Amino acid sequence: MNKLKLTVSALTKYLLGVVLVAALLLLPAWTFAYPGAWLFMGVLFLPMLLMGVIMLFCAPDLLAKRLDSKEKQKTQQGVVKLAGLVFVGGFVLCALDFRFGWSHVLMWLMIAAAVIFLIGYGMYAEVMRENAYLSRTIKVQEGQTLVSTGLYGVVRHPMYLATLLMFLPMPLILQSLWGLCVFGWYAVLIVIRILNEEKVLTAELDGYAEYKKKVRYRIIPFIW
Repeated sequence: MNKLKLTVSALTKYLLGVVLVAALLLLPAWTFAYPGAWLFMGVLFLPMLLMGVIMLFCAPDLLAKRLDSKEKQKTQQGVVKLAGLVFVGGFVLCALDFRFGWSHVLMWLMIAAAVIFLIGYGMYAEVMRENAYLSRTIKVQEGQTLVSTGLYGVVRHPMYLATLLMFLPMPLILQSLWGLCVFGWYAVLIVIRILNEEKVLTAELDGYAEYKKKVRYRIIPFIW
């Protein structure tokens, strides 16, 4: 993919994401005066734009991989679809919670959740720096080698740990306690995705079986 086509594709998906998230939050809330929505969109889309620009100029191949979200594994296709339902349902529920005042989140908790989200974003960026083969789909790429240093020397799936740090605090940023009931299912989907991904990697990526013995924990040290 040439740089112009990559730029257009990345920018189109970025703008569609902004419009979709804004619609899912502001329409159910039925107000623009929704502080949590604006805070969330800020901590989500501003770093995303910065990372996209950096990848465009420094790692265009990685950016192209991140834009490819077409899963070929049936299990992963189901996980992706369910994750989409979790996010759509979660965003709408959080917005309705704010609109009708079903729960109340203190400001300090909202800010703390945003900080945790940004920490997760920072980890996400570091994982992409460490692993040039990182894609959004489960597959072993031609010439792919095993990465076992840095964060990959601590847990086998630091990217999924980063996404948990980002996604689980979302309801608190969006000023909703009820939203935790929906977004909590994301952790279950991550477990399913990891177990399926490890079957693929063990079968197709050289050295992965030995790597699992060296790095025992998948996403949380000393726990799992």
